[in-house]
Amino acid sequence: MTVRFGRSPEAAAAAVFPPDFTGARERFLALAARAELPVKTYENPRKGPAGERLATDVALQGDPSAQKLLVTVSGTHGIEGFCGSGCQADWLMETARAELPADVAILHIHAINPHGFAWLRRVTEEGVDLNRNFYDFSNPLPENPEYDILADALVPAALTPEVVAEAEARIAAFRNQRGQKALQRARSGGQYKHPTGMFYGGTKPAWARETLERIVADYGVSARLHVGVIDYHTGLGPYGYGELICDHDPGTPNIATALDWYGECVTVPLLGTSSSVPKHGTVGTGFWQPRLGTRVVYTALEYGTFSTDQGRGPMREDHVLHARGPVDWNAPETQRIKRSLRRHFFPDTQPWRELVLFRSRQVLCQALAGLASQAS
Repeated sequence: MTVRFGRSPEAAAAAVFPPDFTGARERFLALAARAELPVKTYENPRKGPAGERLATDVALQGDPSAQKLLVTVSGTHGIEGFCGSGCQADWLMETARAELPADVAILHIHAINPHGFAWLRRVTEEGVDLNRNFYDFSNPLPENPEYDILADALVPAALTPEVVAEAEARIAAFRNQRGQKALQRARSGGQYKHPTGMFYGGTKPAWARETLERIVADYGVSARLHVGVIDYHTGLGPYGYGELICDHDPGTPNIATALDWYGECVTVPLLGTSSSVPKHGTVGTGFWQPRLGTRVVYTALEYGTFSTDQGRGPMREDHVLHARGPVDWNAPETQRIKRSLRRHFFPDTQPWRELVLFRSRQVLCQALAGLASQAS
């Protein structure tokens, strides 16, 4: 699909990224209204830090009966929604009235985890990492014994300099003994024992997971012939680069189709080619593939920010802060921690934003062209 963008990524980058969740939501709804796109809202039962309304909003661009559907998702990891929301706003601003390929439509899911977005957290209101929550909880919970070893080093009881220094020494010793990949698997592969810990998958479906299930049912997504999913993420890989991570199993038609659409830049965690390690309970293998089989191509568009070692400190502080109980949003410590975490997952600089939009436009156009090429 050839799309004519009215503004360059440089110009758009200064305008489309939101200051906060409320600003993101207002912009998304305004752009959808301007383009006369139908919107459905899914209310979250919680409130934001200033008592603001939280919701996931969904806009359909194109023919509702189209058998080929592109789905964009922002905010799976809450605070990462700054990036995804900006990319969705850019696309709507530039192309909402453009003619899509025949029998192709786009479903934009804005802020699937609105609580995390508003409260500047990666997790949901249940403290759950949504991308570890798509697990069949009728089965025994997955084990992550290596996380168990590091649990109180990754999220200690306190943040005093002495406690943090001891925690970092334990993590360094683990890395020296077992290697960086083992540390990454332990830390981010997903764990189901430590509710206040990092990358906690929960013990039952989170509100955001149930909401995604409702959206897919409401829009008849599972009945479509071909579906492509672009799930926006940040925090892994080289600064500013948008890596296309495909969680499908190696050797499946899904991987072959992804390679056909996007080329050899596609990475696969199970093959060791990705900046991401294999994980439990992911939305790609735990949600999209079981529903659509070989008819879906799920990819996470993962934008690099800073190293995981740099991110460990802000994430640790945020988890410890919320583990204490109700958070005083206006307290200086809270604001310092939130600024630090926001910067890690959203380096709000003009060059980074430009890289993000260039890659987003490229990938969305590739996905639409790929869907258009699929046999009806």
